[in-house]
Amino acid sequence: MANKTCDVVVIGAGPGGYVCAIRLGQLKQKVICVEKEEVGGVCLNWGCVPSKALIAASHTYEKAKNGATMGLMADNVRVDVPKMQEWKGGIVKKLTGGIRGLFRGNNVELMMGDARVTSKNTVEVKTREGATETIEAKSIVIATGSTTIELPTFKFEGTKIIGAKEAVSLQEVPKRLLVIGGGVIGLELGCVYQKLGSELTVVEATASLLPGTDPECTAVVEKKLVKHGAKIIKNAKAAGYEKNADGSLAVRIDMGDGKFDTVVTDCVLVAVGMRPNGAGLGLEELGVKVERGFVPTDNVGRTNVPNIYAIGDVSSVPMLAHKASKEGEVVAEVIAGHKAAKDWVAIPGAIFTDPEIAAAGLTEAEAKARGIEVRVGKFPFSALGRAMAVNETEGFFKVVADKKTNELLGVHIVGPEASDLISEGALALEMHAFLEDIGLTIHPHPTLGEGFMEAAQHGLGHAIHVLNRG
Repeated sequence: MANKTCDVVVIGAGPGGYVCAIRLGQLKQKVICVEKEEVGGVCLNWGCVPSKALIAASHTYEKAKNGATMGLMADNVRVDVPKMQEWKGGIVKKLTGGIRGLFRGNNVELMMGDARVTSKNTVEVKTREGATETIEAKSIVIATGSTTIELPTFKFEGTKIIGAKEAVSLQEVPKRLLVIGGGVIGLELGCVYQKLGSELTVVEATASLLPGTDPECTAVVEKKLVKHGAKIIKNAKAAGYEKNADGSLAVRIDMGDGKFDTVVTDCVLVAVGMRPNGAGLGLEELGVKVERGFVPTDNVGRTNVPNIYAIGDVSSVPMLAHKASKEGEVVAEVIAGHKAAKDWVAIPGAIFTDPEIAAAGLTEAEAKARGIEVRVGKFPFSALGRAMAVNETEGFFKVVADKKTNELLGVHIVGPEASDLISEGALALEMHAFLEDIGLTIHPHPTLGEGFMEAAQHGLGHAIHVLNRG
C-alpha cells in the first residue's frame, strides 16, 4: 500500500526538477519532488551560481588592483577568503530558500530522501529520518542530473586533490594550482584562482582548450591566461602524483611518445567533465533504456516507457542548467495535457572565463560541414567606445550566416559581458532573423551590444566602424 499518492513524482530538485515541479503545480497537478541532497542541485549549491560569485569577486579584485589606469588609487587591496566564502554562501542560501518558498506557494510537496523507481507508477523513498515511503503516481520525471567524474589516479581527498565542489569552497588561495582538464569548469575556476594569486597550470588531453568552442574565441582566452603567467600543456595527460616532504605534490605529465614531465603544485583540481546519474535508479529493471548513464527521450521528454520522463543532464547533452529548466517546463506541460515540445532553434552556452565566451547556433566549421556556404561578419570590442570606457577591449562579435539568403546561423562572442549579450543572438536565431534584421535594428550608443549590429553589417559588407572586406 502506497504511503502517498499524487499525479507526478519528480526525482531531483535541481534546475530541471524544481522548475518542472513548480510548473506542474501551476498547472494544478499534485506534485511531490524528491531531493536527496539540497534543493537547487549542483547548479545552485556548488556549480553555476557559487562559481559565478567567486568569478565576480576575483574580477572585482583584479579591477581594484589595476584601478590606477583609470586614476583610481587603491592601496593594499587584499583577499579575505573566508569572508568571500561567507558572502557566496549567503547567495546560495537566499536562492535555495527562494525555491522552497516557491514550492510552498505552488503546492509542491518537497520530500528529502533517496528515491528509487520500483514500478512504472511507484517510487520508493528512503527518507533522511531513515523511514521508507512509497509514492504512487501517474507520471514519473527523472531529473537526477550529473556527477563530477573522478580519475582513479587522482582520487578526491578534499584538500589537495579536489573537484569543482571543493574548489568553490576553499578557505585559502593555493600558491600553485594544477587543473586537469581545459574545459569549461577547469578554465572558469582556474581563472578565479589565477586572479586571486595562484600560479596556474592547465593540462588538457586534446589539441585545444574548450573543445567544441569556436577556436578563434578560445584563442583570445588562452592568450590572456598565458599573458598572466599560466602554463598551458595540451595533448598531454596527468598520469599520477607523489607527495613531497613539504606537502606539495609532484604531478607526472604524460606528454606522449613515451615522454614525461613533472609539475610541482600545491593543489590539483580535477575537471574532466560530468557523468549522468541515470544508472542505479531502478530504471533498467523496468525496461527503461539507459545508455552510459543517460536516459534517452523523444522530443517531449518521454522515455521508451510512456509515463516515465527524463530531463536535464541525465537525459542528454549539452549539460546546461537552462536547457534542463526549459525541458522541465516542456515535460510539465505535456504531462498536464498541453501542447509543448523541445523545438528550440538553439541552446545558448556561456563560459565565464576572462574574457567571457558565449555562443548560440552553428560555428563556422559546423555550418561548412553541413554543406552550407557561409558569410561571416566580425566586429572587435576594441572599436566600441563603451568597451574602452569600462577598460575591457579584448575579443569580438562573430556572426555566421547562410551566404545565399543571409539568414543567421550562429553567433559567437568573446569579450566583456558576452554571457549577457548572447541572449539577443539566441532570440535572433529563434526568430529566424537575417543579417539585415540585426543590422537595421537601432542599438543604443554607447553600449557593448551595438557590436552585434556592427558584426551583422560587416557580414553584409557595410559596417561603419570597421573596414569592410573588398
